[in-house]
Parts: sequence; C-alpha cells; structure tokens
Amino acid sequence: MFDYKTFLNTVPTRPGVYCMKDAEGKVLYVGKAKDLKKRLSSYFHRDLPEIKTQRLVEKIFKIELTVTASEKEALLLETSLIKSLKPRYNVIFRDDKSYPYLFLSKHEYPRLIYCRGKQKEKGTFFGPYPSALAVKETLNLLQKNFQIRQCDDLFFKSRSRPCLQYQIKRCSAPCVGYIGPQPYNEEVKKLELFLTGKNNEMIQKFVAEMVAASNNLEFEKAASIRDQIISLRTVFDQQSIYGGAQNLDVCAIVGEHGQACIHYLLIREGRILASQSYFTKQFDNLNLSEILRMFIVQGYINQENKNWPNEIITNETMEDVELIAETLTQFAKRTIRISVAKRGDKVNWLKLAVENAKTNLHRRLNQSNLYIKRFESLKELLSLEECKRMECFDISHTQGVETRASCVVFNQDGPDKSAYRIYQIESATNDDYQSMVEVLTRRYLKLKEKNDSLPDLVIIDGGKGQLNCARQVFAECQITGVKLLAIAKGEKRKPGLETLFILDGEEIAEVSLVPHHPALHILQQIRDEAHRFAISKHRQARAKKSQSSVLDDIPGIGEKRKLNLIQYFGGLQELLAASEEAIQRVPGMSASLAATVYQALHPK
Repeated sequence: MFDYKTFLNTVPTRPGVYCMKDAEGKVLYVGKAKDLKKRLSSYFHRDLPEIKTQRLVEKIFKIELTVTASEKEALLLETSLIKSLKPRYNVIFRDDKSYPYLFLSKHEYPRLIYCRGKQKEKGTFFGPYPSALAVKETLNLLQKNFQIRQCDDLFFKSRSRPCLQYQIKRCSAPCVGYIGPQPYNEEVKKLELFLTGKNNEMIQKFVAEMVAASNNLEFEKAASIRDQIISLRTVFDQQSIYGGAQNLDVCAIVGEHGQACIHYLLIREGRILASQSYFTKQFDNLNLSEILRMFIVQGYINQENKNWPNEIITNETMEDVELIAETLTQFAKRTIRISVAKRGDKVNWLKLAVENAKTNLHRRLNQSNLYIKRFESLKELLSLEECKRMECFDISHTQGVETRASCVVFNQDGPDKSAYRIYQIESATNDDYQSMVEVLTRRYLKLKEKNDSLPDLVIIDGGKGQLNCARQVFAECQITGVKLLAIAKGEKRKPGLETLFILDGEEIAEVSLVPHHPALHILQQIRDEAHRFAISKHRQARAKKSQSSVLDDIPGIGEKRKLNLIQYFGGLQELLAASEEAIQRVPGMSASLAATVYQALHPK
C-alpha cells in the first residue's frame, strides 16, 4: 500500500507536475499544481468527492514529481505529458493526430493544401477544422471557385504542360504561364477573404470583376464569375449568423448519465466556419468545469499554427482561467480572453452550442443504450457471466497476395477504434485457415504475455473450419474463459440468414436466429466492421505494391527522393532516359547518389 504520509513529508510547496503510477509502472494520472504539497494532500482526505478519484487513489503505487519555475510552465508540461502518455484517468478528447488545417504557402504562386502539424515552408494556416472530412470538403469548394494550385514546388517547377487539375478546372496552370502573378494573386486575395470569413468584401470583388467583364463585352467570363458568386452565396446562406463581425470560439459542455459532450463552434466574421461535438469516456461522476478546462488546454496550447480567436466563450467557470488565457496569449502573440457569455450576441452563440451539445449527447446516450441492450441479449443467448467486450477477426487477400487480418473491438459503447489492429500475414498467405491460426496466435499470445485483459467473446468470420482453428489456438495457448463463435453468411449472402457456430465444451452448436434478433444485429455489425477494416487495409497494401518501381531497391532512395526524381523528370520513362548529370541536378541528390541511381537504372 502507498505510504502517502511519508511521501507528503517530502513534497515541496512549489509549482510543478505530478505523475501517478500503479504497481506495474503504468501512468494513471498526470496533473499540475500551483502548490504540489497542497494539491497532493487533497487526494488523501477520507471523504473524496468522486468515485473516479477514489478508484485512482486505490491504485497508486508511486508518485513522481517535476518541480517547475512557474505555474504556466507546469501547465505546458502537463499538456505535453498527457498527450504523450495518455493516462487512463485523464480526460483525453483526441487521438495523437494534430488538428487539420488549410495551409497557404508564401510563394510567387502560392499553393493551398490540407495538412496536419507544422510545415517547413513559410505561409499562413487557416483552421483548425473539426475533422479531415470538413477540411477536404472546404478544399474541394475552394478549388472549384478559386483554382489555386495544390502541387508542391518541385512538381510546379518541372512542368512543361498542364496537369489533370487544369483539365478539370481545379487549377489555372501557373506552372506553364497560363496565368500571370498579378491575376493569380488577385484570386489568392479573394481566397484569403473567404477563409477569414470576410465574405461581403470578397463578393464585392467578384461583382466588380463581373461588371468589368460585361462592360468589356466578355460575356462568357462575366457569366462564369456570376456562377461563382451564386455558388459561394449558397454556402454563406447555409451558415448561421447573429450580427456583428465577431471572431469567437465557443465551447459549451453538458453532462448526463456519466457522460459529457462539448460542442465547439469556430466563428469568424460572425459566421460559423466549423461545428463539432466531442465526447468524454464514461466516468462515475463528472466535474464539468475540469473536463472543459482539459479540452481547452489540450486543444489550444502548443497549437502554434492556430487561427486564433479574439475570445473563447464557455458556459462553465473554470479553475485557472486567467492562467490559461495568459498562456494562450503568449502563443497567439496577442490578447486572448476566456469568459462566460451573459448578454448580447455571444449569448445566442452559446445557446446554439449548448443546444447542439445536448442534442448530440442524447443521441450518443440512446446509441449507447442500444449497444447495452444488444450486449445483454448476446450474453443471454450464449449464457455468459459477463459480456462487455468482444473481438472479431476477418482475413482479406487477392489470390494470396498482400494478405491482411483484421481485429476489431466492440464494447458496450460500440466500436472501440483505438483498439483495432491489422496484421500482415507471414505464413501461408493463400490459406485462410492457416492465416486465422497465425493472427489468433499472435494476438492472444501477446495479450497473455503482457497479462492484458482478454475479451469475453471472440468472433470469427467463417464457419466450422475457422472455429476449429480458434479452438486449436486457444487450447495451445492455454487460454480459458473466452467464448468462441463463428458467423457464416447465409444463402446468397443475404443478411438475416446467417448461421452461428458456437463452441460449447467439446461440441459445436449450430444456431440460426430470427432476422430481427438484437444479438444477431450486434454480431452482424461487428462482422461487417471486421470485413470493412480488413479489405480496406488489404487494398491499401495492394495499391502500394502496385506503385512500387525499380527505385525501391536502390540504396539511399527513400520515398521522398523517389518522389522528387519522378516529379522532376515527369515520369519513370523520362528518368530512364536522363543522364547521370541530369539526375545530379535533382534537389537532394549528391554526385555519388546520382551515380548509384544511374548505374541501377542502366545495369551493364
């Protein structure tokens, strides 16, 4: 048991970060404090307010401290450690990917791309966007209306004729001089007005161009600009607006039945540019202000390329709000305020965010209740003591090529995508039975060696043969207490006609359920998800292999140099025809490496 009294005697009263660990050395929780001794002492009071905190304290084996020079430094370190360690008892809203942005480069002919994280080249970031889908939809709209290039600078320099993007009217082909710097940058300015929410100013520019074209009797050009105006106004009409040219981020949190939802609104020039809900994992009791604090800390701090708001509006008063605002101001290099809206247009934005948070949380809870009911039905069908987690496996290949096995995981909240795994099959790749033996052996031997928890149920996409493979693996691994089941597709692969093969002791029971049975629905869902995951990863691997070339086998040529060579010359055939001196002119190529490439392409 952790001797907290002895430990607390050694804790300083300075600001810093504490890291709680269990007996196996796993990080349970990371926190920061203005006064480490005072904060850590609060964990060991007899009457802890939250069940979650009680469970955390029961598991503490040791606490590691890092003293910092200031509370601000502690806040930054806390954010960094939570992101890298992902402790079990911290609230974590996103995966380790950074937020998606649009990036406009600083160039004579700027390019517009979708990116995550920092860029080596100079330019301006716009965002963040709530999802990759949102930013890609925006990029598609911008390509249609502004025709700004997306290609990298090396590809841009090497072009002798326009690429496909020009043919489909997604680029104005500045690479071959079809448009000069001045008219191109006029389009860039209008693009920037759009991305910063200055829609009226941008439309005025379009209208002026349309009138000028019409006065010059360029009616086709005027009609094209008119169509652009109509397209963009349609987008603007879909965006809510509550007066005033406000640049705000709104973060509203609601909690119910052990879950919380934060709805985020990105508002620029009084219009919603992004809207997204984020959910916490389920906790016994919720401190909404603390969850909101962690959302803002994780989402804003260290985001150097962020399109910063003037103010962040919330519906909960947070601890350390002044410290957080001061830290964000430091990153933004201008004043950022954090406040609870009480009057004016800001209240309308906040009400909208709260309403969205409530609606999406209720939808999430209803979905969660549906999963719980289906799990209960499955538990009853299989006579299980517990049924809280299940895993499903599927194999995908094309005549034994690039065989992949998927493992998808469902719990009572639905798919747990962070636990999904894909396996590259290394044994008999054209033998589904042997492939199943390999993936199950690799999966469960590793779980057993690490003493990780096992699922209550393992599902195999297949029939008796695949189920016998699973039985063999679990017997050889000496794993017990896991129910095994195979689900075989029905006649003509019609949903609802599946047959279940259930391992019951040494016997295999064959069961058919009515199409509307809730247990069958959850089994169909996890089976289909395993199939989707396996086939998508198989197709990715197959596509990657089909794109391989002779360059892949040349020492010193990685993906980046390979791409540079192909783009510089315009294709593999052009590269084969190039001299050693020409290859040496490619950026990043030394004389010795150019000689190696040339000799590999022209063996004697």
